[in-house]
Amino acid sequence: MSEELYAVLTFQAGYNTSIVLAGVIALGIGGGVIGVFSFLRKRALISDAISHATLPGIAIAFLIGIALGGTGRNLALLMAGAATTGVLGVLCVQWIRDYTRLPEDTAIGTVLSVFFGLGIVLLSHIQALEAAGQAGLNSFLLGSTAALTAGEAQLIGGASLLTILIALLLLKEFGAVAFDEGFAAAQGWRIARLDLAMIGLLLAIVAIGLKTVGLVLIIALVIIPPASARFWTEKLGRLVALSGLFGGLAGWTGGSLSALLPDMPAGAVIVLAAATIFAFSLMFAPRRGVIGWAVRRLKMRLRAASVRGLLAMADGYLPPDGLSYHVIRLRGYIDGDARITESGRRAAAEMRRQDRLWQTYRTRHPDAALAFNPLSGLRIEDVLSADIIAALEGPAR
Repeated sequence: MSEELYAVLTFQAGYNTSIVLAGVIALGIGGGVIGVFSFLRKRALISDAISHATLPGIAIAFLIGIALGGTGRNLALLMAGAATTGVLGVLCVQWIRDYTRLPEDTAIGTVLSVFFGLGIVLLSHIQALEAAGQAGLNSFLLGSTAALTAGEAQLIGGASLLTILIALLLLKEFGAVAFDEGFAAAQGWRIARLDLAMIGLLLAIVAIGLKTVGLVLIIALVIIPPASARFWTEKLGRLVALSGLFGGLAGWTGGSLSALLPDMPAGAVIVLAAATIFAFSLMFAPRRGVIGWAVRRLKMRLRAASVRGLLAMADGYLPPDGLSYHVIRLRGYIDGDARITESGRRAAAEMRRQDRLWQTYRTRHPDAALAFNPLSGLRIEDVLSADIIAALEGPAR
């Protein structure tokens, strides 16, 4: 099993498997890149409405293919049908939001449930047809990478790369709209058109990913990678790069496992891989992760305890609580007989000086002082210039 997995991961498991895996990776990168802008615009759930709205389009496209004398399983035709009803679903959401008093989340819930119900009805009708045995439309619900042909994988990969390229070309405009819509409008950019372009790219990714991830789970590929990347950076360029990387990594690992476990829904495996990346980011990201937050909180508590203890010592008292006493003791400022050491006296005197200067600075410059935290661990000399400190140490004017 491990040898087979290694072969798949390193693209040594055969031409068809390698092509399919490359297509899934491209889809993951595309989902991660496109999803960033929906994530930043706080419209991630619109992809849920789009994905559910594609189901009747798939069924109608299949019926059209049958009526034209084909098998109805042409992936390009099915993707076109999915895109058509996906656009219709987005237009319905916008109409309900703009011309009724219903909020956007209610519009999304209404549209996705109605369109999904219509799609299920059409699928039930298709199953009663003679050609239904070869339909294979159920794979669009949960995805099936094992059923992809090399041509279909190339189509998915090429379409994904095209959407990525368009998104990168519009990166500056999308970023401006996502972070400051007013500034973008002042620059003369048409916000409605840029929003439409974002939704169009999102719709393209949803339609592209139906065969591999499935319409039920495609939303995960445009939400989880950006959410994971957000733990690691605050820069737009890095956010897009990391989100694409995480999406591609989820597609690579999930697609590889799906190739070895054909009985498992491909979409579910890929989403679980993305969820693993999210859980890792949630725990271990240095600035926003749970562990990093806990470490910073602990350091802040210890620093505050040290300040309390030193200020008490400067007034001739021992540290007032157990935590500050132990911190001061560990730093050698108090000996075993609970007596203040010489280094403790110097540290206490310096802490009293720092506290007095900070208090004076807050009094004289209350607005500017709000930007500094005395418990950050920085000495006032690390924050203010020498002439300002000299003025603080002198008499008040």
